[in-house]
Amino acid sequence: MSDTLLVTGASGHLGRRVLDHLLGTLAVPAARIVATTRKPAALADYAAKGVTVRAADFENAAALEQAFAGVDRLLLISTDTLDRPGARLAQHKAAVAAAETAGVRHVVYTSMPRPENSPILFAPDHLGTEAALAASRLPGFTVLRNHWYFENLAHALPAALASGHWYSAAAGGGYADIARDDLARAAATVLAGSETGRHTYTLSGTEALTRDEIAAKVTAALGKPLAVVPVTVDALIQGMVVHGVPEPIARVFASFDAAAAAGRFAHVTDDYFKITGRRPQSFDAWLAANEAMLTGGH
Repeated sequence: MSDTLLVTGASGHLGRRVLDHLLGTLAVPAARIVATTRKPAALADYAAKGVTVRAADFENAAALEQAFAGVDRLLLISTDTLDRPGARLAQHKAAVAAAETAGVRHVVYTSMPRPENSPILFAPDHLGTEAALAASRLPGFTVLRNHWYFENLAHALPAALASGHWYSAAAGGGYADIARDDLARAAATVLAGSETGRHTYTLSGTEALTRDEIAAKVTAALGKPLAVVPVTVDALIQGMVVHGVPEPIARVFASFDAAAAAGRFAHVTDDYFKITGRRPQSFDAWLAANEAMLTGGH
């Protein structure tokens, strides 16, 4: 194959891992890879390997079209605009339109599990992007409905371990989380592949674990007691606000637990295996390799 492949948001954690899998795992020649970012200097290490680095701002349509020029297959990594409600969908629509204009043949998009009628406050951004892809003139696209990262636990667990209490409004709901690196491998595999047409996959981990089950595993691995304390969504929000989280962001984070309580994150699929031919890393294996991350280390 000689398709030119583009990764947006390539300087982020997921984007860099996608580049690593393209170059390493899949042995895609660097000359076929384009990486876009608002800060090209942040990708100097990949430019040194031969990857083409282009500046791209999702709020500058003309610049997006230029950045996407000559690209065959494009990975649209969802932007991070938690502090600006509604901005993400506008950015994504601009990217889809630019891909159309530039003649991109296939777009791969990182969405979220079950965005339809979801308690997650930013779910309409993902659902709207999926709708924009479906309404577009693009020859093909693949939607990757990515479950939450294991790595997200690093936002809550260091403080919880310090106090011994993990406040949760998930009400026993399960999280079928998956390692970020596995999601990067899947995205790279689809991007570098030959899939055409329109497809949707849901990428989950190997099992759905409740907060109590995660806490028990973390306690056993780290030797530190961690008890889950059930609270209401409103109490969870107020607790985060008291500790300095802006209320709009606290409401977004609390909506994760509301979605888990409603069973929105518990669905385990084999779509990751269908794409990669591998099983995703288990939580036990991930935990063993990332204990320091959960205690505030690296």
